[in-house]
Parts: sequence; structure tokens; C-alpha cells
Amino acid sequence: MTVNVGILGTGNLATALGRAWAAAGHPVVVTGRSSGNASRVAGQIGGAAEAVEPADFAARVDAVVVAVAWEGLEESLALVGAADGSLSGMTVIDCTNAVDFATGQLKPTSGSAAELVARLARGAHVVKALHLFAGVSWPYAGPQDSAPVVAICGDQPEALERAGALIADLGGRTAVLGGLTSARQLEEAAGFVMRVVAAGSNPRFAVPDVDPASFNTASAN
Repeated sequence: MTVNVGILGTGNLATALGRAWAAAGHPVVVTGRSSGNASRVAGQIGGAAEAVEPADFAARVDAVVVAVAWEGLEESLALVGAADGSLSGMTVIDCTNAVDFATGQLKPTSGSAAELVARLARGAHVVKALHLFAGVSWPYAGPQDSAPVVAICGDQPEALERAGALIADLGGRTAVLGGLTSARQLEEAAGFVMRVVAAGSNPRFAVPDVDPASFNTASAN
């Protein structure tokens, strides 16, 4: 199904995701705090991508991807009228990495960036996803049994389903880890990944290689 994907943000992740979704046949609409940067990113995405002013953004999209820095999160949502309900009923995928890159510590003292998005975007159906993968990860075109697994969480089944379908269009798979209260754990995982990288190692090898079927069998005995 074709989805009008709205990308709030103009950084590398926004560009990479936009390109992948445009290549999959989705119209892409880009906005941000700088109209010049939004136009630049739309040009880099190509295809059916278009830059719009923040005030026109919500009326043009079916689903929203928030790909902005933590420091600009509140301002960016305010620009598109989120507090007034402009995104009400929409799936809003929050990719925010609210992590101190130097220490790996999560910046919010409680809750999560995704829960903040849910509070700021009245009526939106927020899903935490895609914050652990750099833009160069997408699209993935290799064997499906080796495809990246994107951990996601959210409170609305329909939003989780839509997010899962969009991630599938990137070439990824999803693992639903629960409701939006699980978002803090997902966001803290980004800090862990950064610290492993800073220590000179590949985080792919920093977690056990576990076959879920074998684990379930062992637990039952």
C-alpha cells in the first residue's frame, strides 16, 4: 500500500530513509526548521519527494517520521502544530536519539523521547523505531534471514502494523517489545551501542547470538 510519508527532519537519517521509501514507491514530504534544508533534502531524495512549509505538512501526509536532534524535538513538533492535534490519529515514528554521545547516558532524566513526542503531539499514535540504525543501513537488500531486526514499541496495534510495513519496505524486520513505556529501554540501548563503538568494537558481537527456538525449548525443560 502506498503511504504518503512525512519526514520531519533534514539530517542524514531523514535523507536515507526518504530515499529508501521513495524507491519503494511512497511519496515523501519533507519539512523542518529550515525551508532551505528541507528543499535540499527533498532534492537529494529525488523521485516524488517534495519540501513543504511546516504549516502545510500535516495535511499532506499519512504517517510521520520524526528524525531530528533531541535538542530540536519540541520546536520541530510545535512548528507542524502537533500540540493543536495536527497529527491526531496518525502513526508517528520517533527516531530520536536522546543520548549523550560522549557518555552514552540518556538525556531525559525520566521517561523517553518517544513519550515526550506522545505528550507534545496530541492524539498521535507514537511508535519508537529506527533509532539504532544509521542511515547507511537502509535500504537493506540482502537475504531476508539476515535482515536487520528493528525493535519497536507503541500502544496502538494499527500504528505498530503501519510502522512494521514501512520498515519492511526498507528491507528490515520488526520485533515488537511492548507499549510505549518500553521506549526508554530501547533508547538506552543506543547509548550502549555508542559506548561499544567508542571502545573500538562492533556492537553486533557484544550481545549473545541466540536462536529463539532453541531458547524457548530450553526454557520449557
